[in-house]
Amino acid sequence: MIEAIGLKKYFPVSSGFAIGSRGSVKALDGVSMKVGAGETLGIVGESGSGKTTLAKIILLLERPTAGSLRFDGKEVAAFTRDDLARYRRSVQAVFQDPYSSLNPRMRVEHIVAEPLPRDNGMSRAEKTERVREVLQLVGLRRDSGGLYPHEFSGGQRQRIAIARALVTYPKFIVLDEPVSALDVSIRAQILNLLKGLQEKLGLAYVIISHDLAAARYLATRLAVMYAGKLVETGECDAVYGEPLHPYTEALLSAALPLHPSARRQRIVLRGEVPNPVKPPDGCRFHPRCPKAMERCRNEEPEGREVKPGRFTACHLY
Repeated sequence: MIEAIGLKKYFPVSSGFAIGSRGSVKALDGVSMKVGAGETLGIVGESGSGKTTLAKIILLLERPTAGSLRFDGKEVAAFTRDDLARYRRSVQAVFQDPYSSLNPRMRVEHIVAEPLPRDNGMSRAEKTERVREVLQLVGLRRDSGGLYPHEFSGGQRQRIAIARALVTYPKFIVLDEPVSALDVSIRAQILNLLKGLQEKLGLAYVIISHDLAAARYLATRLAVMYAGKLVETGECDAVYGEPLHPYTEALLSAALPLHPSARRQRIVLRGEVPNPVKPPDGCRFHPRCPKAMERCRNEEPEGREVKPGRFTACHLY
């Protein structure tokens, strides 16, 4: 459904009062990924790895510096006006903070109906019925559209945000940290809701998350990013059960175990995330990697299929 090929996104860095630029932040540097119908791709990695920039490019909030994005096999850069309108209806988003993503001065019925195009041929009564339908779909009362966001709890507000994403009959939804701002007791409810909606409506998701447990619960495939690069992808359970890349191994070792009595080795990485304006030569992870070799310092590894369905960019393989 969605395919990214060699996506790059560089943000110029100005040098203060001087004229010109002193370099570029390489937020994405050659990222390729695919998401099929009814599939969930989880994107994980520490802050600054490029996860949100990738999501913004998918949502057309940013244009890539290089590379291409395809939707249903067609190049997004070559879209006509009608193609672009169809894409915006088909690809929606649910944002991290339900308190700031909803306009406090608008009633819920207007918030949910806002993505509907004005010239879509629907009457006012049909739009009202569609809003009531999606509110019921996400577990809210059909007649709650006349209320304001402040009259709902955090979990209910996120349900409103999900209803807003569903109102245009989308095929694909980008979930940007959808449960990180919610109480722990509410997170499972929202994740179960998202999973149920996917099964019922045949949706495809990209979930961006720091919560590795949430990503594992919802995702069918996992993509691990580090410093603007994709370092490993594969079936979610396979990546969690047997990580291939040293960064993936360290990242998963920092997550809470599935059972309190489970024993595992904690891997503590030395150093800091590299400067995105001037990343290190070779593999970007090599200054922190406990398994780094001489080759890693000079030669950038290419992503390759190490096992069936398992891809990694590491000289160990």
